Amino acid sequence: MARERVFRFKQFEVINDRTAMKVGTDGVLLGAWCPVEGATRVLDVGTGCGVIALMIAQRNGIAAIDGIDIDWDAIDEATINFERSPWHDRLKAQALDFNLLPAEPRYDLIVSNPPFFTNGVLPTGDARTVARHTSTLTYQSLIGRSSRLLAENGSLALISPAEAEPLIIEASTFASLPVKRLVRVIPVEGAAPKRILWLLSLNDGVSYAEGSLTIAHRDNSFTQEYIHLTRDFYLKM
Repeated sequence: MARERVFRFKQFEVINDRTAMKVGTDGVLLGAWCPVEGATRVLDVGTGCGVIALMIAQRNGIAAIDGIDIDWDAIDEATINFERSPWHDRLKAQALDFNLLPAEPRYDLIVSNPPFFTNGVLPTGDARTVARHTSTLTYQSLIGRSSRLLAENGSLALISPAEAEPLIIEASTFASLPVKRLVRVIPVEGAAPKRILWLLSLNDGVSYAEGSLTIAHRDNSFTQEYIHLTRDFYLKM
């Protein structure tokens, strides 16, 4: 996905010029896929330019959505994007550290497109690397803290690299926040999965389900399942 200064969707647009994390396929996948039915309070952890929060606001007509980030540029940009959206009265961006959030309020849904890189040296001053590095938010801290911030029957939805699967399963077990849905994302038919969409939930009424999603055919045309998932958002779907 090309990274543009202004990315236009069907019902909103986002400026993503200053924030370290731009609009990308991972965020759009999560925003389109995460279950939002019945949620009245939602937390977007590492909101960046706010695209996931905006997608949830489009899909859920009642939820109050908080977007938090430790990057002030991201919060400045998300604030502008929220204010320009049709749902500005339900969206709020704040510069907060997820690890330091108080136990209240509780959330029906927590979503996150979290840091991916778990190894290597973190270059000083590289905002995008900081945004993508688990030195600031590990899977263990994201899942463990979420288990204490979720309301009764609340859920955590996130996207990860495929190789993070054992880490997330271990963190889920340790935090007593069970994995309920798992979707392996295949970039092109015939390739190995590169990402996993996760739903971890305290809701005993949600049964376990596992599946896969292929984004593109070998000729690079989008699959019908990807079109169906994202057609309410992308202009050309």
